[in-house]
Amino acid sequence: MRCCLGRSKPGETVALVSYAPLARWAEQTGAKPGPYSEVGPVFIHLEDCGGAAPEVAEGAFPEGVRGKHRVLRAYDAEGSIRGGRLVVEGAEATAAIEDELEELYGDPDVAAVHVRAVEYGCFLMETRRR
Repeated sequence: MRCCLGRSKPGETVALVSYAPLARWAEQTGAKPGPYSEVGPVFIHLEDCGGAAPEVAEGAFPEGVRGKHRVLRAYDAEGSIRGGRLVVEGAEATAAIEDELEELYGDPDVAAVHVRAVEYGCFLMETRRR
């Protein structure tokens, strides 16, 4: 769920909506993502869910965003793609998602990294350089 970075529960009412993840960031930073400014699917709660858990606000990676297959897509300050990673967790793990984020942010030109689901390309969350 994009609104709280958790998983939906049985019986909850959710919606699948379009979202442009680079639009808000570009507005805040003045970036011009050009062709990378895409619109894609995200799931949200229809009623207020209270947002992300406090530990997420403090920098912990949200457990609800983890999954067997995730894609990390890195962007520079202008909104151009700087690279990416496929992260496989579970029995066939390639690396922990936190380790892959750290490696991507090892490039000083990386300003933000998006986390997406592989299967449908859903945008899950954004991380930014501190």
